[in-house]
Amino acid sequence: MIKLLRRIIQEVNVAGDLDEALTIIVTRVREAMGVDVCSVYLTDPQNGGQVLMATDGLNPGAVRQARLRQGQGVVTLVVERAEPVNLDCASDHPRFMLLPETEEEPYQSFLGVPIINHRKVLGVLVTQRREAGRCDDEQVAFQVTVAAALAGAISHAEASGSITTLLGLRPQTNRRFKGLAGAPGIVIGKALVMNQQIDLDVVPDRRIEDVTAEIVTFLAAVEAVRIEIRTLGQGLSQALSTEESTLFDAYLLMLSSDSLVGKAVANIRTGNWAPGALRQTVLEHVRVFRAMEDPLLQERASDIIDLGRRIMSRLMERDKRTFQYPEHTILVADDVSATMIAEVPLGRLAAVVSMHGSRYSHAAILARALGVPAVMGLLDLPLAKLDDREVVVDGYGGRVYLDPSPAIRAEFLRIVAEEKKLTAGLAELRELPAETTDGYRVPLYANTGLTADLGPARDSGAEGIGLYRTEIPFMVRDRFPGEEEQVQIFRQVLRAFAPHPVTMRTLDVGGDKSLPYFPIHETNPFLGWRGIRITLDHPEIFLTHLRAMVRASEGLDNLLILLPMVYCVSEVDDTLRLLRRAHQGLVEEGYAVKMPKIGVMVEVPASVYQISAFARRVDFLSVGTNDLTQYLLAVDRNNERVANLYDYLHPAVLHTLVQIAQFARTHNIPVGVCGEMAGDPMVALLLVAMGVDSLSMNAGCVPRVKRTIRHFSLQRAKEMLQEVLGFESCTMARNYLDAVLKQEGLSNLVRPG
Repeated sequence: MIKLLRRIIQEVNVAGDLDEALTIIVTRVREAMGVDVCSVYLTDPQNGGQVLMATDGLNPGAVRQARLRQGQGVVTLVVERAEPVNLDCASDHPRFMLLPETEEEPYQSFLGVPIINHRKVLGVLVTQRREAGRCDDEQVAFQVTVAAALAGAISHAEASGSITTLLGLRPQTNRRFKGLAGAPGIVIGKALVMNQQIDLDVVPDRRIEDVTAEIVTFLAAVEAVRIEIRTLGQGLSQALSTEESTLFDAYLLMLSSDSLVGKAVANIRTGNWAPGALRQTVLEHVRVFRAMEDPLLQERASDIIDLGRRIMSRLMERDKRTFQYPEHTILVADDVSATMIAEVPLGRLAAVVSMHGSRYSHAAILARALGVPAVMGLLDLPLAKLDDREVVVDGYGGRVYLDPSPAIRAEFLRIVAEEKKLTAGLAELRELPAETTDGYRVPLYANTGLTADLGPARDSGAEGIGLYRTEIPFMVRDRFPGEEEQVQIFRQVLRAFAPHPVTMRTLDVGGDKSLPYFPIHETNPFLGWRGIRITLDHPEIFLTHLRAMVRASEGLDNLLILLPMVYCVSEVDDTLRLLRRAHQGLVEEGYAVKMPKIGVMVEVPASVYQISAFARRVDFLSVGTNDLTQYLLAVDRNNERVANLYDYLHPAVLHTLVQIAQFARTHNIPVGVCGEMAGDPMVALLLVAMGVDSLSMNAGCVPRVKRTIRHFSLQRAKEMLQEVLGFESCTMARNYLDAVLKQEGLSNLVRPG
């Protein structure tokens, strides 16, 4: 049964469209379960109710014609209950309703299973038999498994508008895709789909003008792969038997066939660029081979995919060399990375849209640092059809609008204008302190990692850098940067803010931040080799890194060093020994450098309860609320499937922060917050009430947080904190804070318009 399930799921995954996927499902399930009928009903996205969308056994003429309104028939009962309905005889049930056009009168046994995606019932998978009798547990389990596998494809089809098209309904204008708010702001621009890896499924279609030139390029790529395959075969010829060597001959035959190369050329002639035409051709071949009964022929699908990726790799190398970024680039990818953002020329990046990730992934954090909107976790985005289309990115609501109508476009332009007006008003606060109405002052610092951030950080009114992410220069190179390179980068940052403090976090890679030249493959990377663990294991890298930071501070003396991912005092002791060694070595070499202050990031739960030990060793603490929240809640902040569970207003997080602030006061050590929490205007006010000594955030958040702090008294903030600490859920806390914002006329700080 498992083998059969895998085959069905494979066929569905490579189906050309929803109609084909549904046909595969009803045919295969009917065969596998030995039933007389298998049908799929889907929810009408515009009118509600259930529509027969595919059947094997009922009258095919009833497809898209047979409809059940809400409350009619046993099928809608499955939807209401969101659980299987297993009946001996459907006609005996009080909810039974005969649809004459389906010609289902002869069938008695009924099993309906809901098709559910993210708690939403998308439709019902139904099997029927002539004889009466309930299905057994194994049959129910099989049908439930198939329905679960089908849910993703249907959800994607619903989001992309395929269901509307199949039903013959009027196409929806302003198609909207809901994701997760990654970085605030609203922008209208042109989508540019990027391929992070050679993933055939997400290669976009793109129109071309010069068909002949595109065909020449494609055939050149094919020839390059043909030479590559021939060379590989010759290299292994001594180690392989004649029979085994025929594999390479088969590859060469496929590269010479009209069915693969000729079909791709034909697709290019329709006006699609070579990568899009190749994707279309390869997936068509894969569907054919995977539908075959012969296991050897089924395996041919893998060969086709391999060849497709090899040709695609050659084409993408060409594409990367000649790439042009639109003036208002909406960077779109399956999983946007920091390096992809860094590759966009300054001034052209307008927004970031990623199918994977969340508000707390580093792509979103970088977007906020650059002041561009971002929407993450758009699993149902039709990536292959998005390139060069006009889109609206709403980073406040986490929505993307495709091909907006003139009315929608005008409304968003109005909101953009209002946002600009708000930003201009906040600029008046630049030289004013973040001080409550009763005189309590809190320094506001900026988080940064790119040299492009330095100007906006200064203009924001930040009083220094509270978190400089030193890993960014490492991530955008193809090797570890040397000491001189690091000195130049770090000195530029330190000089830009002197005499104000600049806190540099030591190299923090691992988890969701990888270096292309230093890959780390782990089953559970967030609990693995990352942060201080990596640098201490590689003192040759760490010493160079520490020397570069200390050297860069010569004559400026505004450097503070922050250690990430610390979980025990031995890590601090080992780092201090290396830092003293680096400092002493520089002094002996003639550099007039001072020993910088050093701090520990409190982001691992274990570190919360070692503050007294840390206080005897370091000069300050900085709470990294992004990771601390992740670890306290056991929620991967980059996983869009559970990102809705990640919330720093969770009671456990708030009470832990109160505890950290109390421990810091007891041991007389300064404590700041440098996570995303600090940039949330109303939550920042709660942190002030807790007694946090400083806040560090993305530059764009500084004026909004400053405006909020200057609006309230410290006493009022403490009263609000006590109110929030009494709530039992994140929702209650957020609703309360939103109500206060609205009451005080500050709602536009969170979302203009």
